[in-house]
Amino acid sequence: MKPLRKLLDRVAHHFEEGGKWDKAYPLWEALDSFLYTPGAKTSAGPHVRDGNDIKRTMVTVVIALIPCTLFAWFNTGFQEMKALDPSIIGPSDVDWLSAILGGLRIFLPLYIVTLAVGGALETIFAVIRKHEINEGFLVTSLLFPLVLPPTLPLWQAGLGIAFGIVLGKEVFGGTGMNVLNPALTGRIFLYFAYPARMSGDSVWTSSPESWADGYSGATPLARFYSEGSASLEDLSWWDSFWGFIPGSLGETSVPACLLGAAILIFSKVGSWRIMLSCLLGMIATTLLFNALTPDPNHYLAIPWEWQLVTGGFAFGAIFMATDPVSASQTQLGMWIYGALIGALTILVRVLNPAYPEGIMLAIIFMNVFAPVIDHYVVRANIRRREKRLGL
Repeated sequence: MKPLRKLLDRVAHHFEEGGKWDKAYPLWEALDSFLYTPGAKTSAGPHVRDGNDIKRTMVTVVIALIPCTLFAWFNTGFQEMKALDPSIIGPSDVDWLSAILGGLRIFLPLYIVTLAVGGALETIFAVIRKHEINEGFLVTSLLFPLVLPPTLPLWQAGLGIAFGIVLGKEVFGGTGMNVLNPALTGRIFLYFAYPARMSGDSVWTSSPESWADGYSGATPLARFYSEGSASLEDLSWWDSFWGFIPGSLGETSVPACLLGAAILIFSKVGSWRIMLSCLLGMIATTLLFNALTPDPNHYLAIPWEWQLVTGGFAFGAIFMATDPVSASQTQLGMWIYGALIGALTILVRVLNPAYPEGIMLAIIFMNVFAPVIDHYVVRANIRRREKRLGL
């Protein structure tokens, strides 16, 4: 790698201010910082110095998403095989390698489109504003395909990530200044713009013989509310827990999400307070509705353990709610922020059965209120100190 390092150093002056290619500086800097640790470091003065940086933080999140990504490849291929062959019942009935390759064939185009469109927009804004291309897009580009249905048209995926990057991030000033999670912003835009493709009522498993039409089937979470029942006889809780059910690409497997959570918590990149408070808020609100149910078989009686394993609750609480930019920053604020996300998720699911997947809307809604929560937490701390000092 030393020859490459020397080459980058030798051409660096062409991309710096005043060089003949200075307008392309963001592209050169992105390549240099992606391959090597940035050379610019604080050496003196009142700076907080840390071995961690944005690059390491974002790479850690990408590593944490690997279990969900790998499982997405398998489960998408498995659901496709199951839709084409009614004799297939469980994952033991299929060849795992064939299922993984089938899922990869579906995932890869969505990921490439996301990278191409989103990366181009990031570069354009970086060139216009004359700043570096931030590594944050590495996370957004992987998160976005994982929250999409498998047969979403590629042009809609491109439109969604464009909306998320521009309206969810760049209009606020770019990385570190965005109020909303860009990946969620793009997904919610697609849901309201193209509900037939994005609604919680169906999940799509594409067919090699019919790329346009595919096969449609209700997700378990949608069936709970559409059938008005607290249980589904043909659905196993363990299958739902492991993730062998229809759903968006990366949201179905709770163990894969928990493995990612362990990586985020151990590396201190993700807040365990937000993850835990999301779970506690969800459980408390579910138990409240359970107490109000008019019938033991009514959908109001769906227990919290089913709310956890159906839909994207685990994925959203671990990877979306903990976004360090759009989430609350104070410790008490994190508890409040997470608890309200969990509560709002169940409120949306139960009180609006037309949209059974409520975690994404709940997170976006709380992204807006996170600064307000932190403001009042800080003000309360100041008042307590003033009172203690007799001011």
